Amino acid sequence: MYTSISEFIGEWNQEASSTQKVLDVLTDQSLQQAVSPNDRTLGRIAWHVVASTPEMLNEFGISIEKVENGNDVPSSAKVIADTFRKVSADTMDAVKQQWTDASLKDMKNVFGMDMPKGVTLSLLIKHIIHHRGQMTVLMRQAGLTVPGVYGPAREEWSQMGMEVPAL
Repeated sequence: MYTSISEFIGEWNQEASSTQKVLDVLTDQSLQQAVSPNDRTLGRIAWHVVASTPEMLNEFGISIEKVENGNDVPSSAKVIADTFRKVSADTMDAVKQQWTDASLKDMKNVFGMDMPKGVTLSLLIKHIIHHRGQMTVLMRQAGLTVPGVYGPAREEWSQMGMEVPAL
C-alpha cells in the first residue's frame, strides 16, 4: 500500500517507463500474435493496458479522460505506444491533483471489495506489470527483441560484454 503520492509517482514512473519500452518495440504485424484463437492477441493485450488504466482510475474515484474507442484495438503499434505515453502522463497528473497523502488511507469500494485508496494504486501498478509479462512472451513468439525490464534481456547481455546465461 502506498502511503504517499510521491511514493506512487516514483514507482509509476518506473513501471510505466518499462511498459513504454515494451510498447515502443511492437510492430503493426506483431499486434496479431496470439497464444491461441481463444486468447487475446498481443495488440489486444497492449491496448487493454492502455485503455483500462483510465477505466481503473475512474473506478478508484480519480477523474481522468477515458481512451477514445477503448474497445477497438488500433492496427498501428505507434498509436498504441503514443496513447500509453499520454495515459501515463495523465495518470500521474490526475493522482497528484486529486488525491493527497492523507486520502490514501480512505476506504474505497472497488470491484466489490473495500480497500484503502493506497491499495487501489498498487492494483494499477500490478495490472500493468502482469500484462507486460504476457506481452513479452508474445513478443518473443512474434520474433521481436524484448527489452530488458528488471535486468538485461537475452540480447542485451552481449551489449554489456557478458555471456548469455545458459538455459
